[in-house]
Amino acid sequence: MRDNPLQPREVVGTADDATADGSSSPADVRAEIERLRCELEDERSKRKKLESRSRREGDLEPFQVELLKLQRHLEAHEMKMIVLFEGRDAAGKGGTIRRVTRYMNEKHYRVVALGRPTEEQRGQWYLQKYVAEFPRAGEIVLFDRSWYNRAMVEPVFGFCTVEEHENFLRGVTGFEKDLVRQGTILQKLYFSVTKEEQQRRFDRRRDDPLRQWKLSEIDVQAQDLWDEFTERKYEMLRRTHTSRAPWTIIRSKDKHKARLNAMRVILGAVDYADRNMSLDFVPDPEIVVSGSHEVELMEADRIRRGKFTV
Repeated sequence: MRDNPLQPREVVGTADDATADGSSSPADVRAEIERLRCELEDERSKRKKLESRSRREGDLEPFQVELLKLQRHLEAHEMKMIVLFEGRDAAGKGGTIRRVTRYMNEKHYRVVALGRPTEEQRGQWYLQKYVAEFPRAGEIVLFDRSWYNRAMVEPVFGFCTVEEHENFLRGVTGFEKDLVRQGTILQKLYFSVTKEEQQRRFDRRRDDPLRQWKLSEIDVQAQDLWDEFTERKYEMLRRTHTSRAPWTIIRSKDKHKARLNAMRVILGAVDYADRNMSLDFVPDPEIVVSGSHEVELMEADRIRRGKFTV
């Protein structure tokens, strides 16, 4: 006999299906509990990250106050200061500059980040475009990459000739000696990051829509050209670290420690008034090393492993 179309069909189900009265089944309840648990864990993780970030930023504040005092001292005594931020891509230069200048008086500091030379600039003395950005009396200028592009980036990517590179290395030490002799305070900071950490930061830039703008074509090639950059780094430090214009190396795997210690180094370059002596101004030797010591470490590494690995 055919089924009566008006006869309600028997529904075969399990105990986990929705109940006849429309209330949630045990399976639905378990799924909802798991969803809420995941949301709670996610919220806790976000809160911990925010709290940790707040603590780190709080650690910097006393030194940011000191940077304001340094800035006022430069202004009052009409002194000039230059800080160079050098290092590989994703080494933490930009983030450190932002923390250093966060509360500074905008009238008395500038951040300079120059691109590739124009055709007109290529016909000029190489240092001319940088000299045009030098500080006036009472001002501090922070170079986000500097004339040392010619020591590392340009030769690696073929943006300068071998002769131009060699002429730069021969002449820059005398140029900096005169600069310091005439009263400009010069700080040369090199941010050193490991190959693994650089790759991790590149991956984050690639995956984060808020950071994708930071990832350039040159960045993409940086890992493949790691050894070439290391050779240029060694040559640059060996030939341009001088008593008048030394290099300071900042280990930047830990961004927070790098920022804190970079501030200590900058503050240590000037004997400014009203220094807060309760603060620890001594750079962490695990984070900060001299350029000459870095050269020694690199040479020992090459002897031990047959090539540079740092």
